[in-house]
Amino acid sequence: MLEFTELGYLGLFIGSFLAATVVPFSSEVIFSTMVFGGLNAWTCVFVATAGNWLGGMTSFYLGKLGKIEWIEKYFHVKKEKIDQFLEKFHKYGEWFVFFSFLPFIGDAIAIAAGFLRARWWATAAFMLAGKFCRYVVWMYVNGLILMI
Repeated sequence: MLEFTELGYLGLFIGSFLAATVVPFSSEVIFSTMVFGGLNAWTCVFVATAGNWLGGMTSFYLGKLGKIEWIEKYFHVKKEKIDQFLEKFHKYGEWFVFFSFLPFIGDAIAIAAGFLRARWWATAAFMLAGKFCRYVVWMYVNGLILMI
């Protein structure tokens, strides 16, 4: 983590990007280190959000490499059922990408959205909103800790 923090905002961006892919570590540690180190908290929010969002969109596009036909072939689900599910997903489920900021399952949500062919603009918007909210909350948590 020390290497990321030595790079300042660029390190925060890179760390946040990698944390949103399948690389297993927490960008919150880097974020907190930066804020406690005296960097501007709101700039950290925007930089971390941008990096984490782009990392999540990378996972989304990796998911798009998958083929829906694999579900039919390997899991023996009928095409009609898949089509029904996809219709409901596109109508009601894309907002679920908002929760791609969650630890452990966030990467899977982004990849699944790509695999299920979620609309890129809906994915981008919901993912950006979720990741922004995450870092705003984390900024306020850090602020409360600094007050103690």
